[in-house]
Amino acid sequence: MYCDYYGFKEPPFNVTSDPAFFFSSKKHKEALSHLLYGVNQRKGIIVLTGEIGTGKTTICRFFLNQVGKNVKTAFILNPTFSEIQLLESILNDFGIHPNNKTKLGMILELNNFLLCESNKGNNLVLIIDEAQNLKPGLLEQVRLLSNLETEKDKLLQVVLVGQPELNTRLNLYDLRQLRQRIMVRYHITPLDNGEIKDYINYRLKVAQPQSQIDFSDDAIGIISRFSAGTPRLINIICDRALLAGFVNETNHIDSDIIKKCTAELDNYPIGKKL
Repeated sequence: MYCDYYGFKEPPFNVTSDPAFFFSSKKHKEALSHLLYGVNQRKGIIVLTGEIGTGKTTICRFFLNQVGKNVKTAFILNPTFSEIQLLESILNDFGIHPNNKTKLGMILELNNFLLCESNKGNNLVLIIDEAQNLKPGLLEQVRLLSNLETEKDKLLQVVLVGQPELNTRLNLYDLRQLRQRIMVRYHITPLDNGEIKDYINYRLKVAQPQSQIDFSDDAIGIISRFSAGTPRLINIICDRALLAGFVNETNHIDSDIIKKCTAELDNYPIGKKL
């Protein structure tokens, strides 16, 4: 609605995980570096955690655009599967269509595929998002997959991405073997107050390089307090602010506009009351 008015090629504050809008904050840059290091050095199991809305999936999608041609990936979202369904999903995402759909048959086909790709010099990476939803039995299956290896290298790098509850689950006694195989960990925290204005301006510029929209410092301060630096909440309030700016025919987003927007969002689960 407001895109034509402001000249945006697309809405700048969508809450989808669009890698084109990846903002290289200090924390997100470090998270990306950990992913690249773990995969390039074939460290086996990597764990990336963060609260809801901190940009975990966006980092993963951006990471997929950064890896070289020799890296083949499977990306599993919302893994609420049985063991057989998870295996089949992994194989399908790697482009494997198993003839034998028993657990043993699929593991053998995956192992043969990994060996073939390794002989070609390729590195295979499995990313499981929302991994806090994996039951202990599925996490144990992931550990067994991570054990597939040659004498020198792991055949499959596994990236587990999830909310902090994932760490609680990984600390279960029955998963101690999996826990010992985690070689790289990183926890993403919200944006610092000093990064929030840069984050907003960055997304505006991606959507419209000549954007003339201005968020006042007071408006930024309210957004900072309301969102506590959580990118998804920043997006939600800024999207509403642009709609309000369109209605008022202004490019200047001031504290009055933001206060009205936060009042509408007072019942949002993790937004701070002002």
